[in-house]
Amino acid sequence: MTQPTRPIRLYRHPLSGHSHRVELFLSLLKLPFELIDVDLTQGEQKSPGFLARNPFGQVPVIEDGEVTLADSNAILVYLATRYDPSGRWLPREPVAAARVQQWLSVAAGLLASGPATARLVAVFGRKLDAERAKEIASQLYAVLDPHLSTRSFLVGDEPTLADVALYTYTAHAPEGGVSLEPYGNVRAWLARIEALPGFVPMRRTPTRFAA
Repeated sequence: MTQPTRPIRLYRHPLSGHSHRVELFLSLLKLPFELIDVDLTQGEQKSPGFLARNPFGQVPVIEDGEVTLADSNAILVYLATRYDPSGRWLPREPVAAARVQQWLSVAAGLLASGPATARLVAVFGRKLDAERAKEIASQLYAVLDPHLSTRSFLVGDEPTLADVALYTYTAHAPEGGVSLEPYGNVRAWLARIEALPGFVPMRRTPTRFAA
């Protein structure tokens, strides 16, 4: 497998699910990387130095040699395209590639506005509509659970970027008051991802919903 000439720098916050999906994928690919924490509570993401890396002032950002790239899903695509010549994580076959893209869109849509938003309220105290976020999460998992009844991973029997993109905020959904107890197939899918060689967890955060 292709390797970078020096460790990839990942600018992240340790409780950011978007950051974690990149850290997870770097580890699954067995790539050398360096974690650089950005203190969101102190507004470090809005500092001139960080804005030079991402004008939107958001984590994650990676630096890979002369390449600086923001947006977690874009970073996943970049890493798969550059460092996974087998095409396992981002299939080249048209239908499979499109299926992966569908789930990346879900990660940026329903996952972000559902369980990720509910967690933002509970963990970070953001003034957002937690009840609406929980409703969206329920809609998402009501689709995801039967989908996973006939396959091991989101796009078949092998993991892809789709699984990496949806894993973290699903695994940490209970922190936002979204129970996964009704969704046995989703919980089994999480366990399969956690059993992959190179898996790394994100730190869990105590809230009034989850200890």
